[in-house]
Amino acid sequence: MKPLRAVFSLLLVVIATVLVGCGGPATKAPLVYTPEKVAELQLYLTPMNEAHDRLGELEGYVDSNDWTNIKSMIHGPFGSLRASAGYINRVLLKPDQKRAVALSEALFDDLEKLDSAASANIPEFADTAYFAVVKDFDAYLNFIPSEPDTEE
Repeated sequence: MKPLRAVFSLLLVVIATVLVGCGGPATKAPLVYTPEKVAELQLYLTPMNEAHDRLGELEGYVDSNDWTNIKSMIHGPFGSLRASAGYINRVLLKPDQKRAVALSEALFDDLEKLDSAASANIPEFADTAYFAVVKDFDAYLNFIPSEPDTEE
């Protein structure tokens, strides 16, 4: 019985070795933006682009010190930007995610500063925060790829 047990153990070791050895390396996702990935990004970018298109309206409120409408716009149309940016950041390729998160966090910090300025009725602070919002919003949207990578 002992010789049969030894042969059976040896057979299991050989089978396990063959299975592990022949498994091959895991396939890695390509580090390029495919047309499908860009299309997915564009889908998630729709609310971001719509909010960006309304920056002129927000500027009018800042210029006229319309604190109520500034706060309404930040908490209304711009209220879902953080979720949209989170979706976008997760769809980006791994090497781009850290930079995208930093850019989006800068945008949200600026929006919070603008909200604080509106709450405190401080026009100079609101102007500065608004221009920072525009700058960081543009930087974020320009960072997100809009065209697939070309194969070389």
